[in-house]
Amino acid sequence: MSEPATTPSTAGYDFPAIVEELNRYLRLRSIPIGMKRLKTRAEMEAIPKIRRPAEKMVFDQVVGQARLLGWTVGVTADDFAGPQCARPIGLAPRSEDWLSGQHMINVWYGTGPDAAAHQEAMDCAPHGDYEAVVVSPLVSGRLPDPDICLIYGTPGQMILFINGLQYTGYKKLEFTVVGESACADSWGKALSTGEPSLSIPCYAERRFGGVADDEMLIALAPSYLPKILEGLASLSRNGFRYPISPWGVQNSPAASLAVSYPDRKS
Repeated sequence: MSEPATTPSTAGYDFPAIVEELNRYLRLRSIPIGMKRLKTRAEMEAIPKIRRPAEKMVFDQVVGQARLLGWTVGVTADDFAGPQCARPIGLAPRSEDWLSGQHMINVWYGTGPDAAAHQEAMDCAPHGDYEAVVVSPLVSGRLPDPDICLIYGTPGQMILFINGLQYTGYKKLEFTVVGESACADSWGKALSTGEPSLSIPCYAERRFGGVADDEMLIALAPSYLPKILEGLASLSRNGFRYPISPWGVQNSPAASLAVSYPDRKS
């Protein structure tokens, strides 16, 4: 597994202003949140207004509490109701027992080899350096330098977000779909690679984490956000804004294209 890329510190970022601009361009329906791994439980417990699960939960619920309720929540590997949650965030090792996928056979996958192949395919942050993970709204100021941020949105919001990212310094982005346990495609992949990672949230995220039917999730280092906002501002000036107003399936696109591409000859 590749080591996570080193990302610049964002400790001096004005996250309330960044979130305000994101909402200006994308009209997000839930709270952008940060996620940070901490070396000790004591570091986690020292965060102001930290909440801890009162009973066993899945990490999807913890993320949902932060982005839907505005809570700051901290967890360790002992807080999870099942074996999947701790691995993508690096709080438990990819042990042989876990990699066998025994708990997934005849649940999500029809054979032992299929279940094992799924477990192997999951992107997980390296294990060993951290004892706790905290999620909190970016605007709260309780995580001044998060490892990654999580932003939920509709497909229309996500494509404009990515358009903003690609406006300068273009790079083709490639995303994965591991199936169930799609947290490996979002926070697991972003933590392990340092790259932006878009995912289709899985059944568990929707069942337990409050993810709506029309929502997708992008996880990325917060150091990308200023560049994305610059791109979104440029796109807005060019007339590309959210919500995207339908032109109509029976109307000629010529008039609209003439506005966006004034030098277009045909």
